[in-house]
Amino acid sequence: MNQLNRPSWRRLVSRLASVAASLLIVANPTLLSRPAVAADDRVDDADFGNIRGLDDQAIDRSVRAGIRHLLSLQHRDGSIHDRGHDTSMTALAVMAMASVGTLPADPTVESVAMRRAIDFVVNPNAPVRSPRQDSQGYFGRADGSRMYGHGITTLMLTELVGMGADDQQDIHIRQSLDAALNVILSAQRIKKSSNNQGGWRYTPESTDSDLSVSVWQLMALRSAKNDGMPIPSEAIDQAVHYLEMSFTSPLQPDGTPREPLAGFSYTPGQSRPTFAMTAAGLLAMQVCGRYDSPLTHAAADWLLENPPKLDERFFYYGTYYYAQAMHQRGGRHAQEAAGLVSKLLLSEQNSDGSWSSTRGEERNYGSAYATALAVLSLSVTYHYLPIYQR
Repeated sequence: MNQLNRPSWRRLVSRLASVAASLLIVANPTLLSRPAVAADDRVDDADFGNIRGLDDQAIDRSVRAGIRHLLSLQHRDGSIHDRGHDTSMTALAVMAMASVGTLPADPTVESVAMRRAIDFVVNPNAPVRSPRQDSQGYFGRADGSRMYGHGITTLMLTELVGMGADDQQDIHIRQSLDAALNVILSAQRIKKSSNNQGGWRYTPESTDSDLSVSVWQLMALRSAKNDGMPIPSEAIDQAVHYLEMSFTSPLQPDGTPREPLAGFSYTPGQSRPTFAMTAAGLLAMQVCGRYDSPLTHAAADWLLENPPKLDERFFYYGTYYYAQAMHQRGGRHAQEAAGLVSKLLLSEQNSDGSWSSTRGEERNYGSAYATALAVLSLSVTYHYLPIYQR
């Protein structure tokens, strides 16, 4: 493997751990495959049972059933979806599989499905680039998922770069990824008003921004930078500035929020935080290294007082961010969030292993969407996806 496609140390550690787990499973198929907690896990004062709130084996069974359901949705072309947006839903499913330690080169049924799903996204048989990407490298046009889907798909590729089934798949991942990152960077450079600068919205040409779209792009850029890719630091800084403008409390001269409990809103200038946006904003701040920002502390405390409920407008979307962000916060935040997430999600899982988005704005999104996000939420303590490692 050449230098361009060699995985970084953080990915190499994840790969070695996954290979070891796979070999154990091959040797003993009845062995539960729960990964070990990473040595640098911030929550070091409790075991898995205390962190996750339910029996470990019940959660592991739930996660494995969710993965089996995702595999049951795989189409002959390798895509994984049930309600359209085939590229972005496939990308979410791939991340869900990776979050429990599956890698394309592993000797498992899940790995074969993962290889096919990645090939669907990057399409190695295309003469120039995957038909899922347009000529500029944009993923959001072909499947109608817009910049939401583009950010999700780009993030998936950043997490799998250098980790493909073979050198050829690595090359195709990198080629698609380079073009996709250029779309994100170019979209951020579009001239916008001061309240929108640094963020993203529905299309690469948008002249406004919102937090929901922006967080996906920011996480993709940060993950790529963690990979050693040439992402300008000012792009990350501008995006963080947009995040800070979306914080709902005015700041005092020392930079601390005037309101001790505050969060993030969909667009700047709003005074009422929402669950999904506060969870998304909190995770984005952490991913960018702002662990000790007063805004980070205030948002985590707001979420502690305003935990998710099944009737949230964007329950699965918000819970995905909430589970990751509160785990990174550690301590009481992590323990209470993990217990609540596991209880809520296990109570909602269907007999076929799926989760269904039947409420609010998510009610028509399908089981691929809900199941992938549920698995990502429950697998937070597995520590396989590099972007969510502190």
